[in-house]
Amino acid sequence: MRKLFQNKVVAIVAVTLIMIAIIALGAIPGSPFSKITKPLSVILDPIQTVFEKIGTKISDFYSAIAEGMEIRKENEELRAEIAELEYEVQQGEEARIRWEELKSAFSIQDSFENYHIHGASVLSREADEWFSVIRVNVGTDSGIDVSDGSFAVVDARMNLIGRVMSTDVKSSKILPILHEGFNVSAKVNVVNGAVVLVTGDVVLKNDGLCMVTRIPANVVLQPGDELVTSGEGGLFPAGIPIGVIESFDNTDPSHPTATLRPYAEISSIKDVFIMVPNSEDDKGQPELTPSASSSDTTSDTSLASEEVTTGTQAPVESGEDE
Repeated sequence: MRKLFQNKVVAIVAVTLIMIAIIALGAIPGSPFSKITKPLSVILDPIQTVFEKIGTKISDFYSAIAEGMEIRKENEELRAEIAELEYEVQQGEEARIRWEELKSAFSIQDSFENYHIHGASVLSREADEWFSVIRVNVGTDSGIDVSDGSFAVVDARMNLIGRVMSTDVKSSKILPILHEGFNVSAKVNVVNGAVVLVTGDVVLKNDGLCMVTRIPANVVLQPGDELVTSGEGGLFPAGIPIGVIESFDNTDPSHPTATLRPYAEISSIKDVFIMVPNSEDDKGQPELTPSASSSDTTSDTSLASEEVTTGTQAPVESGEDE
């Protein structure tokens, strides 16, 4: 039985090979086998057509896979290029904004000619407390020395940020206006405006506000009233914008209070300007010299670490406002 099965297999293989050979020879033009295979074409042609279609679909399938992989690769490359371009655009826009801020900051020098204006970039601050002490990249080697007092700090629009509280060789720490340890003598920005005291408050700082106290008994502050530094105390020169009144509380006539919203956006500042009074040696000697710079800043914002030095008036005495 087994031998018979093997014989049948051999016979089928042999017949198949013979038919394939006849069909192949019959396909040759002028071949005598063409007449023999012609009747078989009625059966073989549909089969051949089916196999050709199957082969075409298989070929198209693999081609589609190959093309799809190529398209996916190209898409990934394009996404990477788009992401890089978007990053460059963002960096360029940020650099442009900072450049505009730094250019406008030179107007500070026009208003306060008896001060050195030291530009500095923010190095660090508390991540979860945007009103905490801010460290910037200029120190004693740039002329920022608070051993005999302190210095006012403003932003590019000349709004009050705070004061320098300590320095080392390469950096300084700034106490911002919202900190509960900060205070400054201020006045309502009108002719003969009332003089008051602006301080940081441990509760109000969470809302970005300051406390206003020492309000004269006959004065009523209105929301929107602007406060500027009064110049009393010697630390802050007069006329630096501080902010606007948010609310006024006169429930205790003997001790009226108000809240103030500072102009300076402490949470987003990247550059600050430290106002150092001119010394006697600086009279009549305007110059432009670079101060300490940080590796964190870019070339587009290098003006953040420049010191503008001009002077025509006598120095202003430094001291903390109380």
